[in-house]
Amino acid sequence: MSSKYNIKIAPGAIVCNECELKGDITIGTKTVIHPKAKIIAESGPIIIGENNLIEEQCEILNIDPSPTNNQNESVMIIGNNNIFEVGSEVNCLKIGDNNIVEAKSYLGRQANLSNGCIIGAGCKINTEETMEENIVVYGGDCKRRKGLDKPVPQHLQIDFLCKVLPNYHHLKKSSKKPA
Repeated sequence: MSSKYNIKIAPGAIVCNECELKGDITIGTKTVIHPKAKIIAESGPIIIGENNLIEEQCEILNIDPSPTNNQNESVMIIGNNNIFEVGSEVNCLKIGDNNIVEAKSYLGRQANLSNGCIIGAGCKINTEETMEENIVVYGGDCKRRKGLDKPVPQHLQIDFLCKVLPNYHHLKKSSKKPA
């Protein structure tokens, strides 16, 4: 892997210096990436939308465990208003909008999230599937049910972090100046 990374940070995004970013990564406006988060794009680019919250020790990995010689790049796309809680690991290539991946949960490479899904704390999803909208995965057996509503976007928390994090952490600069 080359030592040159193509990291694009939109104006208004908060990306702490202590996080690990490797590869071709695009980070949308008002996305907050905490210290000690890890985003690695080895098998292709990672595109992160707007208003996402990526907490400490969260790992977002676009690493193909069985690479082939045909050099096909897999693009990982993460939508808007998603929350990735402490210690979660995400390997899937498509995540829609308004999803919550709770603490210590795991999403395998073959799984995809649509919109409004909640993956409960400690749940592991390794199956090849695209979850329907508003599915809640919970408990030690990873049971599923249909949620009544989509999770509420965390705009107040993101606004608070945008004000507080710069006071306590060094930040990576955005790619462009705000207009």
